[in-house]
Amino acid sequence: MTEKYLSSLWSAIAPGLGNHLWQSTLVAAAAGLLTLLLRNHHARVRYWLWMAGSLKFFIPFSWLVSVGQRVAWSRPAEGATPFLLNSTVVEIAQPFVAQAAAAPHAGAMTPTFSFWSHLPAAVLVLWLCGFVVVALVWALRWRQIAATMKSAELLSEGREVGALRRLERIGGIRRPIALLLSRKSLEPGVFGIHRPALIWPAGISSRLEDSHLEAILAHEVWHVRRRDNLCALFHMLVEAVFWFYPPVWWLGSRLLAERERACDEEVVALGGQRQTYAESILKVCEFCLGSPLACVSGVTGADLKQRMVRIMSDRILHKLNFARKLLLTSAAFLAIAIPITFGVFHATPGRAQAQTAAAASARVYSSVSIKHSDANPTSDNSIILRSPQGASIKPDNADATPTKRMFFTDDGGKNGDFTARGVTLQALIEMAYHLQGTQISGGLDLLNKTRFDIDAKLDPSFVAAMHQQSAQQNLDDQALLKSILANEFKLAAHFETRTMPAYDLVIDENGSKLQPSDGGLRMMRLGPGELSSSGSPLALLTEQLAERVGRPVIDKTGLKGNYAFNLHWGPDFVEDHPKQPGQLADPEPDSSGAALMNALREQLGLKLEPQNEPVQNLVIDHAEEPAQN
Repeated sequence: MTEKYLSSLWSAIAPGLGNHLWQSTLVAAAAGLLTLLLRNHHARVRYWLWMAGSLKFFIPFSWLVSVGQRVAWSRPAEGATPFLLNSTVVEIAQPFVAQAAAAPHAGAMTPTFSFWSHLPAAVLVLWLCGFVVVALVWALRWRQIAATMKSAELLSEGREVGALRRLERIGGIRRPIALLLSRKSLEPGVFGIHRPALIWPAGISSRLEDSHLEAILAHEVWHVRRRDNLCALFHMLVEAVFWFYPPVWWLGSRLLAERERACDEEVVALGGQRQTYAESILKVCEFCLGSPLACVSGVTGADLKQRMVRIMSDRILHKLNFARKLLLTSAAFLAIAIPITFGVFHATPGRAQAQTAAAASARVYSSVSIKHSDANPTSDNSIILRSPQGASIKPDNADATPTKRMFFTDDGGKNGDFTARGVTLQALIEMAYHLQGTQISGGLDLLNKTRFDIDAKLDPSFVAAMHQQSAQQNLDDQALLKSILANEFKLAAHFETRTMPAYDLVIDENGSKLQPSDGGLRMMRLGPGELSSSGSPLALLTEQLAERVGRPVIDKTGLKGNYAFNLHWGPDFVEDHPKQPGQLADPEPDSSGAALMNALREQLGLKLEPQNEPVQNLVIDHAEEPAQN
């Protein structure tokens, strides 16, 4: 049970993690390109570019995409060509959506190797061990510095304190920085975030002239003003979580280098002599050991040789002109706007609340009667649906004792009726939004607890409008069902895009065996081990397949129109071979007929390919049992 849970968890997390790492790497690479363009500018600009690349690891683009989905305002026309930017973002920013879990899920149709069954648990344990090791190493170093501070002596006077207070006023720091004298051989450094303290090693002052001492203190004051310890803490968390990803550690080295250069530039800009400042850093190196913790902002960090060269070179650092500022602003705007825009165009438009609100205000039916049904709740044969042109879905025993049925009737464009017998709220929602059962969530007991009998008189204006709209679609079942759900069941819901295990329905290598139907929509018959139709769109077939495989089935055949087919397989595994949701059951060796997967390939020339796909899910926020009348 644990292995199955971890395998399912791995299938859900792995593609998203791969996409997140890839997207974060793209952002870091973009930041690197910008730092090259700004190599002759101040180091603080490059530092914040690298910091943005680090913080991206905390912010998945999926969060911004969800924001775009929530503000989507319109629904694209059915069959419209996808927005070019939308397609580009999908291909570049989510390369692992469809491919990541393909290999492991192939085991859904064949026996699973023990390697794949144990892989998720091994990966999780390995990551946890690495996280704990990194966190413990830093915690031990942090505790060592904290112990040093506890044993240190607070200085309240002396030339060090006087110089520090003077530099605080110059730097605009209002809260005085505590100066702690330590007997241990540590380099001068700032420790702490909310109330930073400066650790000053005993004995170093006697080796420093006043100009050297002020240069070192000025460096530390600028660390405090820039809040470098807080930024270092953020990146430490990134390194702890993503310890296995080398670019994260490389980012840390770039942050350290640019942080020290930024403080060097500020000290020199205050009027300090370059040679004096360089000498002060070298004197500290001679006296002290290196800083033991990344969250301590010291004076000897980064590559000393390169720092000395930069400090002593009297080169002009350019300020950001208008063009450079516009470039950085545009880059920041695009980093946020592109995923939000993707969410806007990728969302099921308008969200369900807007659709149900519009349906509630539409004049669709003039009267409706809803009562509890006496249909047998233990028998769950599929729906009988009579669409405008006579299409229906019919189980084999429907003529005897149908348990779930919905149908429309009309008299040629003037009056119409809608009748449903033994239907659940979930069945109504599936029909209203053309969803499969696995795409509906919300945890409401009402979804399948109660069956209803519904009789509605359609509004004549609605029937007439539908007849005028199209001779091929003279009754709009979606508008009617959405109106009933909004007005009678008080349905409130919203759409969310979730990457989940699904099946792609594709054409087999040998070609499709479906026969086009010239007579338009007709009838689909359902039964144990049987799906047949004299003329149905593939959307109806995918819905029925989804019920049997326990996962969404996405039509990627590219076939349009209506098709006739006869699909027969062995004993229906839903009844005879119950499995976990989403897992196909293999037929018994002595069972008659072929398994569903083989039947699809041999009889229809189609096949189901397991993939992880971004699927629209309808999340039920609220629904009520209607008053019986």
